[in-house]
Amino acid sequence: MTLDPERIRVLHAAKLRALARNVLGLEVTEVTGTVDGALAVTVGRRPAVVSLAQEHAERALGGALALAVRAGCDDVHVFAEHHSDVLARRAACFVPPPSVWAVEGAGATPAEPALRLVGPAPPRVPELVALLADAGVEVVAEHGVITGEIEGLEVARIVETPPPCGENGEWDDGDDAARRCPGWRVEVGVGTHDREAFSVLHADEPTPGALRRVAEAVRAHRSPGAPPHPLNRLAAARWLRSLLVRSPGLAGASRLRAAPPPVARSGPKDRAPAVAYGVTPRGRRLVVVACVGIDLDVVPFAADARQYLDPDAALTVALPKRDAHSVIRSMAARLSRPAQLAEIDDDWRAVS
Repeated sequence: MTLDPERIRVLHAAKLRALARNVLGLEVTEVTGTVDGALAVTVGRRPAVVSLAQEHAERALGGALALAVRAGCDDVHVFAEHHSDVLARRAACFVPPPSVWAVEGAGATPAEPALRLVGPAPPRVPELVALLADAGVEVVAEHGVITGEIEGLEVARIVETPPPCGENGEWDDGDDAARRCPGWRVEVGVGTHDREAFSVLHADEPTPGALRRVAEAVRAHRSPGAPPHPLNRLAAARWLRSLLVRSPGLAGASRLRAAPPPVARSGPKDRAPAVAYGVTPRGRRLVVVACVGIDLDVVPFAADARQYLDPDAALTVALPKRDAHSVIRSMAARLSRPAQLAEIDDDWRAVS
């Protein structure tokens, strides 16, 4: 049975009060419960921010830090049942580092930071990669997955699945590339459900033609002057990244390429920031994280992205001017190696 959202907020607030009392010895009265967790600022000679990360726990650090900036305090505690290791890894990038606690029943213990992992290699399927490129889509490899994108929106994916067999047991996928890559194929569509529906409704259409047709339809909606449409609202951060890859000077870079995020995204509807990697005009290695909309967790995410890709690189958060909130700027300054903000024109879609 699904609980009422208000009931969930009350339960989260009560849980945070109990954890603050049991673990920290702090009495918390004013707690803001949300469907994702709870937040509070303790009162006394040394105020502290306490936070409960329940749903979307890996994105909870930014909200706690933002509250600490507003309250003018440095003592931050985040409790989490899940992803506490990721939160601890991100917290270690700040000065002073927030305390992250792994919740165990009514108590909690200090969380161990997650190790910096090496992402899986993408499959070696050059013929299918060439098929994507020939259709005029951007080829992007992240966490072992190769996708084809139009202005940051996924329109195709290379998936591991046996192509359907013909009457004589031969590979039959409507194109030569699939025959040369048995066990892999290009699926066309925006997201898993769209790819599945497309494969059923257009099973007889050769992949190259289907890919070009879908790419053209998406490109029409992700072009300057296009009227509002669901296809130009999805994956806005990745769209901005595509612009930055073409015009790296906007982010203070001489060249950029798409790079994987520190945590694999769930799909095209995932609103996580997008990552790029390159160099500055002076040859310094640079990680750029693109974000659209006010995202309080963009700085912890960006710091994690730098640790994942190149811990010695400079770091820039690129976002529209209207989203460059002073709280985000303050959080960027709290990193042990501060990040820069690159403010992009608010009408960036009109020139992309």
